[in-house]
Amino acid sequence: MQIVARVNQTKYEAFQWRYELSIPNKLALAIGIAGLTGLSAQMRILLPWSPVPVTGQTFAVLLAGVLLGRRWGGISLAIYAGLGAAGLPWFSSWSGGVGYLAGPTGGYIIGFILAALFLGYFTDTYIRSRSFFSMLVLMLFANFVLIYVPGLFQLGLWLKAIKGEPVTFTTLLTMGAIPFIPGDIAKAVLAAAIARGITPKTAYNGEVDKGKWASWRIP
Repeated sequence: MQIVARVNQTKYEAFQWRYELSIPNKLALAIGIAGLTGLSAQMRILLPWSPVPVTGQTFAVLLAGVLLGRRWGGISLAIYAGLGAAGLPWFSSWSGGVGYLAGPTGGYIIGFILAALFLGYFTDTYIRSRSFFSMLVLMLFANFVLIYVPGLFQLGLWLKAIKGEPVTFTTLLTMGAIPFIPGDIAKAVLAAAIARGITPKTAYNGEVDKGKWASWRIP
């Protein structure tokens, strides 16, 4: 019991420390997560029928909001997108430049920012969001709605510009969504399990459900 109590106290202290950090220190952490996202982008599998590769980025993105919290998770991915657009070669295949963001995968990168902001908000605002099943649902929504929707939208525009005519919705899903679903579900399950293990189940910043979440929380 003492070990469990000590682990819980350590998690609380770590997240309270993260929440109370100065802006320069938070910025340093955000740059670190952006770098981790850049490294995970190099783990890729090319698909012969699609300009969108399978990468490890979404795993880093799903944890960015949990690790950095409200606003700063999104800021870390905005740094990733901004510095990459400026020419830093940390997009997939060590690419960089504004042309990459205008390409077939640029919409997914914009979705990364939205997903991290969304997950950071819930992590810092609701204790009940830190259970495994709650976090899994949030991560699946972030992945399949906040990342996929802008990703597919830009992919469709890019394909229309290349082909000179709109592509069918089925073709769009085949190129930009369906091949990635199994891997993204697996990454979300793993990320939710990690989030469940590292987040405290006590309030560290005045969460809105402080003192009342435990009676109806999802395990």
